[in-house]
Amino acid sequence: MRRFLIGAGLALLCLTIALSALWAALALWYRLPFDMALRLAVSTGFALLALVVLVGLFRPRRLRAIATYCLALAAVLTWWASLTPPATGDWARDVERQVTGQIDGSVLTLRDVRNFTWRSPDDFDPNWEIRSYDLDQLQSVDLFMSYWSGKTIAHMIISFGFSNGAYLAWSVEVRRQTGGSFSPLADMFKSNTLSLIAADERDLVGTRTNARGEDVYLYRTNTNPKHARALLLHYVATANDLAQHPRWYNALFANCTTVVIQMIRTILGEVPLDWRLLANGYLPDYAYDAGLLDSRIPLSKLTQMGRITPKAQAIGLDPDYARMIRQGIPSPCTPNP
Repeated sequence: MRRFLIGAGLALLCLTIALSALWAALALWYRLPFDMALRLAVSTGFALLALVVLVGLFRPRRLRAIATYCLALAAVLTWWASLTPPATGDWARDVERQVTGQIDGSVLTLRDVRNFTWRSPDDFDPNWEIRSYDLDQLQSVDLFMSYWSGKTIAHMIISFGFSNGAYLAWSVEVRRQTGGSFSPLADMFKSNTLSLIAADERDLVGTRTNARGEDVYLYRTNTNPKHARALLLHYVATANDLAQHPRWYNALFANCTTVVIQMIRTILGEVPLDWRLLANGYLPDYAYDAGLLDSRIPLSKLTQMGRITPKAQAIGLDPDYARMIRQGIPSPCTPNP
């Protein structure tokens, strides 16, 4: 039994060192402010140190090996904790502004609402606007799922509809530097900050259906006006906080799905954990099982009806884009508050 416990302890220690060394080596590679050769040398050096320590665990002076590794890891963790998200930067033009809002009675006024005209992912006319919305006219919440590489991962957009025909779409985005790109692995290592974009649907959804050609689906939810209002105000509060206190984007823990789920949790209470919240391409299945979509229609039918990319490409980025992409998609019955 004693040998078994020692062996199990060594195995657990080896696994801990291996995983922490992998994380540290990647962190050094992605975030050290050096050229590629020096970053490679430092990250490789840390990995080799971990390998030497692992070998040292099976020799008499294992405590010295463990102490050496702990000191090296502590140095990396201290450096890592010192990295703070920047408030300013040479941001890409489509994420260079952070929307902010204020409430006056029932009127929500947003500054820096995006309303670009997109011809391609790199060819667009920028336009940032100040817009006002009457919260008493808020009546619907819609879910857009945009797929660009298979069905497992998607980008989620939430859009709020008003009785006057206006729609306001929100998206959690990576705030890239000019010339930067989206990388799920790199963005787990403090490479980019988080941004909330509020935009016209013709911009935020249209750039995905038309300019990028992604496979986009629209799901109309049965969220009641009370919860819709609370969710919208939480978006505004989060956007205002981001403008004052930047946060790192993280492909696992602070992305387009996790941020919104955190908002919903503060409004409705506990949201049950589910693997579909991580593999967010299956989020419509989760929403259907939770009763947020029209249960009168099978999910497969809702998905088929909600595929809007062919329709959007046929009509183009028309000023009436939001109404036209909803044609043929029924509104669910809204539950009582």
